[in-house]
Amino acid sequence: MRTLCSSTLIGEFFVIGFAGLVAMKQPGLSTGTVWTVCGVAMFLSVALCGMVGRPGGVALGWALQIALIASGVFVPMMFFLGAVFALLWWASVHFGRKVDEAKARFAAQAQQPDTA
Repeated sequence: MRTLCSSTLIGEFFVIGFAGLVAMKQPGLSTGTVWTVCGVAMFLSVALCGMVGRPGGVALGWALQIALIASGVFVPMMFFLGAVFALLWWASVHFGRKVDEAKARFAAQAQQPDTA
């Protein structure tokens, strides 16, 4: 699960950075505010890569997905991109857990001696 989720989070890192470039062009948003918010979100996306396997890591990932969708208020394309990344996050968590379960099953089978 960690590999799939981390890949999604790194992709989000770049999308957040590009969204910051677009948000700078919005009237009424200061450059400092845009890059403070984007910088925190970019840092969180990278920091979450190491926290995915820990308790609460997936929940924090969901919080980041919600924030990404909510950023569509300032950059409308982020409604779409946030939804796409939320779907990718769900798939990463869902299928990552299935892969982890399969790996554990195969490892347990490999450790059992053949009785035949």
